[in-house]
Amino acid sequence: MLVSLLLMMLDSRTDYVRNLRAGLSVIVYPVQYMVNLPTSFFDWTSETLVTRETLQEENTTLRTQNQLLKVQLQKLTFIETENVQLRELLKSSKRVGERVLIAELLAVDLDPFRRQIILNKGWQNDEIFESQPLVDADGIMGKIIHVNPLTSTAVLITDPSHVLPVQIIRNGLRTVAVGTGGDNRLELLHLPNNADIQIGDQLVTSGLGCVFPAGYPVARITKVNTNPSLPFAQVLAEPLAKLDRSREVLLVWPSHSATAPTDNPCYPNKEEHQEENRE
Repeated sequence: MLVSLLLMMLDSRTDYVRNLRAGLSVIVYPVQYMVNLPTSFFDWTSETLVTRETLQEENTTLRTQNQLLKVQLQKLTFIETENVQLRELLKSSKRVGERVLIAELLAVDLDPFRRQIILNKGWQNDEIFESQPLVDADGIMGKIIHVNPLTSTAVLITDPSHVLPVQIIRNGLRTVAVGTGGDNRLELLHLPNNADIQIGDQLVTSGLGCVFPAGYPVARITKVNTNPSLPFAQVLAEPLAKLDRSREVLLVWPSHSATAPTDNPCYPNKEEHQEENRE
């Protein structure tokens, strides 16, 4: 007891014991370090393994979420594009000023010599009829050629069998535009070499033929070749409608067809349409 008190007094008044304690701690530190090394190594290993496993799980989760977000982004991009197209169609329907119905493409004919599409509208619920015109936000696309109860088949204006009466806006010159089988090319037939035609002239429907109402945009002239040895000029035009890109189209009912008399050869009434479709 006396020795302890003496050491405490010496420790408080001199640096002898403090220096002795410091020297002993330096000597004992390696022993303490070696004694604690296994425990420290075990703790470090456990923490490292747990951290790595956690990081792997987080990476897997983040990778999955990233893939899902990419898919959602692609879907949102598609929906945004579709909304833009639908807004354009709605603007087009206001410009048309007639009864219209939006239809979606179900299939496209892959025959290289035909340009036909299948729509998700038919006569059973939507009163679709043969020879009904269809348009997109930019212009005439084609007409219905066959109607089923729930679907219908349409021929595009670029189909080789399709003939469309048109006229040039600039001078009113009338002609017919025939499909060539290509996605973006029409040919104007029977135009003499001296016809007043220029590259860039806009074509619209003339209203002749009892199919397409007058004034609908059709195409723009892109090529005019004249050869004195030939009776007619070679005139090509590019359709304004997005024939190879549109997913939605507008089916058009002429504004006067709903009130037209039953003997109107161009626009028979609804009952006649339904009866013809059922047959």
